[in-house]
Amino acid sequence: MELLLKLMRAPGASGNEENVREIISEQIKNYVDEVKIDKSGNLIAVKKGSLPKVMLAAHMDEVGLMVKRIEANGSIRCSGIGDINAKSLIGQKVRIGAFGTAVNGIIKGKKSKKTKVNNLVIKTKFSRKELLSKSVEAGNYISFECESRTDGKRIYGKALDNRIGCFILIELAKKLQKAKNEIYFVFTVQEEIGLYGAITSSFEINPDWAIAIDVTDAADIPKECIGLGPVVTVKDSDFIANKCINGWLRTIAKKHGIALQPNVSDKGTTDATSISLSRGGVPSSVVGVCVDKMHTLNGTASARDIENAINLLYELIKNPPKVCLV
Repeated sequence: MELLLKLMRAPGASGNEENVREIISEQIKNYVDEVKIDKSGNLIAVKKGSLPKVMLAAHMDEVGLMVKRIEANGSIRCSGIGDINAKSLIGQKVRIGAFGTAVNGIIKGKKSKKTKVNNLVIKTKFSRKELLSKSVEAGNYISFECESRTDGKRIYGKALDNRIGCFILIELAKKLQKAKNEIYFVFTVQEEIGLYGAITSSFEINPDWAIAIDVTDAADIPKECIGLGPVVTVKDSDFIANKCINGWLRTIAKKHGIALQPNVSDKGTTDATSISLSRGGVPSSVVGVCVDKMHTLNGTASARDIENAINLLYELIKNPPKVCLV
């Protein structure tokens, strides 16, 4: 899980995925036939072969913060990137990056159920004039100084959404060396703010069918879900999964003794929504891993769930069905 921890530690809020993309490119390049970056910034790793053309997508970006303005007293006001949990940020140490430099600070605010990002301020030891002289300005990304770790059974830290998905795709690329069909391992950008990378990449690839690999908020499942197996989406707020693909996943899980958790949710969505609507439509589903305290800096996930998600997808993709009906 050291690779997963490395991915989690890399800063990569929406629109600022370069550090994560570099790690992924280095890790996956020896296991695929081609690695390219499209005009949107998506990393697309291709294993060439025969039909069906399968797209596996995981987004690189995480929720985060950006400098909105610097007040006269030097306090920094922020804009949220994605649906970040504002209350969980209070007291966190941060770095404000600017053209190769970085200024350290700490997030201040009052904790309550109504806490929002615009209620928070970042305090540094510098005045407004000093911050400007250090190239701190509106538009700078803010990265978090927090620990990512594992005890062997669980993984703790930031950006589990969705560095888990990125890790799963890298491990699949390593395992699928003998697969004969064409596989697109797609690491998308800007999922957290609008599923944008999935829109452009799926249009270009035009897959026969697709699976998004993402995480599921433990709060959306009415029981303890961590450690009980991968999650397969049936429905979320904007998407109903393809019954055929979900049927394949259930059959494989039963055959190989992998516990599955079906998820019906009224909140959130994934890259599968954009992929499913590409061109004339792409049969799509979502395989995920349950995460507690998602969109905070201290999320928790099960290593066993991640391993079982890899095994489930491997068994499906190594000899993928060619036809997927609605």
